Amino acid sequence: QVQLVESGGGLVQPGGSLRLSCAASGSIFSILNMGWYRQAPGKQRELVAAITRGGSTNYADSVKGRFTISRDNAKNTVYLQMNRLKPEDTAVYYCNADLAHYTGSYTLREDFWGQGTQVTVSS
Repeated sequence: QVQLVESGGGLVQPGGSLRLSCAASGSIFSILNMGWYRQAPGKQRELVAAITRGGSTNYADSVKGRFTISRDNAKNTVYLQMNRLKPEDTAVYYCNADLAHYTGSYTLREDFWGQGTQVTVSS
């Protein structure tokens, strides 16, 4: 079994910062890509940032220059540092991992999601 557990969400004032963490655990062989998505009420889930195993990153235009994604491969953990937060960043943030895990005698590549963590930016 594989689990992704997120932490670090909360309430912050506009202009403030938060750091999200997501740790993957279980019968993991290798984690390829990791990313953060968000979903605001009444809107579709959207990609916020993604990072490859080698460290290449990709950001949504709306967060470029404010958010930074990073990962610790030894800890199977991905982070999202969010600075200069705006009210429009309010959403549930989900961690995603594209990984290979053990299943019996084989490895299987699948997508896994965390349970989500609420980020609210409000004065």
